[in-house]
Order: sequence, then structure tokens, then C-alpha cells
Amino acid sequence: MKDTEIKTYRAATMHQALAMVRRDLGPDAAVLHTREVPTGRWLGWLRGARAIEVTASAAVNVPSRFADRYRESEPADAAHAAPGEPAELTEAPRDVAVYQPTPAFQPPGSPAFPEEVKGQLSDLQEMLHDLCRQTRRSGQRDLPETLFRLFTDLIEADLNEELARELVERVREEASNDEITDDVLLKTRVARMIETDITTQGPIELRQGERKLVALVGPTGVGKTTTIAKLAANYRLRQKRNVGLITVDTYRIAAVEQLRTYAEIIDLPMQVVSTPREMREAVRRMSAMDLILMDTAGRSPKDGIKIQELKALLTEAGADEVHLVLSGVAGARTLQQTAERFSVVGATALILTKLDEASGLANVLPVLRASRLPLSYLTNGQNVPDDIEVADPGRLARLMLGMEKVAA
Repeated sequence: MKDTEIKTYRAATMHQALAMVRRDLGPDAAVLHTREVPTGRWLGWLRGARAIEVTASAAVNVPSRFADRYRESEPADAAHAAPGEPAELTEAPRDVAVYQPTPAFQPPGSPAFPEEVKGQLSDLQEMLHDLCRQTRRSGQRDLPETLFRLFTDLIEADLNEELARELVERVREEASNDEITDDVLLKTRVARMIETDITTQGPIELRQGERKLVALVGPTGVGKTTTIAKLAANYRLRQKRNVGLITVDTYRIAAVEQLRTYAEIIDLPMQVVSTPREMREAVRRMSAMDLILMDTAGRSPKDGIKIQELKALLTEAGADEVHLVLSGVAGARTLQQTAERFSVVGATALILTKLDEASGLANVLPVLRASRLPLSYLTNGQNVPDDIEVADPGRLARLMLGMEKVAA
């Protein structure tokens, strides 16, 4: 084997490292070894910053292998391993991580990896080692290949590693013997688990003779104006309701003109306001409407003053519902921080947009868990009045796992 057939990659996370391997070596590449390493910067050493190092090859076929069992043993056991054979993995103390040594330096001309490499844990199996330790009580030590694939699928769907481990462990504890060997059944069980973490409120409900004011808020660029146009068109054209529009997005002239264009096409009244007094007057003028939809200017989650101003306008308007609009392409951490900082405006529901642009959708699960806000709508494109649907927890769970596709 040539040395060039084996390559090493470093990244901040396992997900990024695996993406580099697939991009460079293709989807069939075998991961030979992984480990955590210091970043190499002197500040990184001081603060304990770590990176993930993955060694992979497109030519080596390394079989999946977990130790058949974990057992207590003396360090001297490793010395009794036969030449060319790896020492058996032993149980480490609970507060000590199991260390997997890297191959020794090979002089030029020698094989790139010794025979011992076949005994090393592969990348994600090493990450899942703690799951095997946690299941000692059940007497099951081996990690089935189906669970290994399930874990990698969850990472591919943009779920963070902590939640992926949690779901795999729950599946292992709850799945039957028939399910544990079937990839489809395992995914179906995980989809049901995720579904229980998603709450929905259904569409905006209108009662005869009652006016409802619904405001959409959120950061810039998430699609609030387009979403309002979709909602307005559906309620006016399909449900034959009287709908009015109010916009306070006076920071972006283009946004006002975009909404005005939609209002003219659908034949809706529209008011542009910039002060609390103008807000009161606009709401009064639309008192005969069944539904008033309010478009607001995008606010940076870090701008506390602007968010407080938004809160004051919503209070003045007497909004019945406040839907926080979040983009499906944002990272999990960004989504959570945005939801936390917009909580002060009194958000009552979530709308997820741009599902058609997201590479994976499981990144939204942490914010759904943490905020406990119900989902109202999902959007998957720019077409008005189409490309919007009432949120369904089962469908979203299947979308997250790639069991269903976002409509084109």
C-alpha cells in the first residue's frame, strides 16, 4: 500500500472532519483512527482547546469492531498479546477516558500502518464507547452495526453529538430484538422519539366576528415579509377572510415596497407605521378586519435596545399572537440564542423557514426542546401563496431524519 492512500484530517468537530474525508476520498472511504488533539496554538494549549484528528483511506477496508466484552484486567495483559495482534480493550475507571494510542512513527519505505491498525476502534465507534459502558447493566456489550449507522445518520442530519448519543442510547434500551437489526425500524422509532419533543399549535384560528392581530418577529433575512404574504394570500384568496397588513419595517424601503406590491396584487389594505401613536391609529382603522398581519423590522438578537423597542410596539398594537420566525439554515447554537433573546417580546409560536435551503434539519431540534414554543408553520420556498404548510410534528421528525423530502 502506498503512503499516499492514507490521509489525516483535522477539524473542530467530528462532523466537519467526516465531511472533509467524504469530500476528498469519497463516500466509501474507511476511517482508520480518530483522536482528540490540541489545536497547536499556544493559547489553545493554555485553555485546553481541542480538535478532532481523523485518519482515513479510500483503499483500506477496516471492519467494524467493538471489543466483544469489557473486562477488568492488569496492565500486564497487554504485554501478553501475540506479535502483530492488538491488545484487548479493557474497562477504564469511570473518571478516566480510555486512551487509544496512535501508531508509532514509520521510517520511509515501511508500510504506512502496522497490522495493529485493524484492532483499533473506528472513528464514531470510539465516540460511542461511553454508550457501551452505560449499558453494562443490560449485559449487552457489542454495539450493533445498525446503531452505528443510525448515529452517523443523525450526525449527517446536523444533530449535535450529545443529542445523537442520547437518542441512540434510548433506542438501544427500548428497541426489541427485531428492531435492533433493522435500519428502517430503528429510524422509525427515533422519529417517534423526536416527534414527542415537537409541539405544534396548528394554523391561525379565526372566529366569526372577532378580529385577530398576528405579528411576525425575528432576525434579519429569515423571510418574515414573504411569509406574511403567503399567509395573507391564503386567508384572503382561499378562505375568503378580510385581511389587513401593517408594516413597521421602515428600516428597509425594499421590504415596504415588496409588501405593498403583494397587498395590491391580493387587494388588501396596508398601513405603514413608525411610532406607537401611528400603530394605535392603524389598528383602529382595521378594526373590521378578520385578521391583521403585522410585519416587523428584522432585529439583531444582540441588540437589546431594538428588541425592547419592538416589545413596546407589540404591546401598543395589542398583538394576540407573536410568531418568532427562524431560518432552517441557521446553526443550532444560533437558533437557541435567537429564541432566548426574542423571548422578551412575548413570542407565542415559532415559524421555520427556508427548509428547502437547509442541508439538514435536525439542527432545529435543540431549540424546539429548549424554548417549548409550539410550531405553527413551515415554509420551503419563495412562491406565494404556496411553499407554506401547517407544521406537523410527525412530518418534521421524518424530514429531520431524511425519511421524507422537502417538497421542491
